[in-house]
Amino acid sequence: MKPIRFTVHALEKLELMREWGFVIDEEMVIEFLKHPQDIIHGYSGRFIAQSMLDENHVLRVVYEEGEEILVVTLYPGRRQRYAH
Repeated sequence: MKPIRFTVHALEKLELMREWGFVIDEEMVIEFLKHPQDIIHGYSGRFIAQSMLDENHVLRVVYEEGEEILVVTLYPGRRQRYAH
């Protein structure tokens, strides 16, 4: 797998998610990127990797891919909204 780098914004979102009660860290995000349940094409050539976070939520990781994978942002979503 390509090297993975997090933007400052993505790291701030990780901290915010912890404040919201989601137990997640950089290593979990990397595992989600390695084994996503779904990958969706986003805006401006970006991708969204999606995996189950808990029984009610998915984690959506927005990233760009070039020589490395750049995690732009991430956020929890309600499972019923993003389930295919």
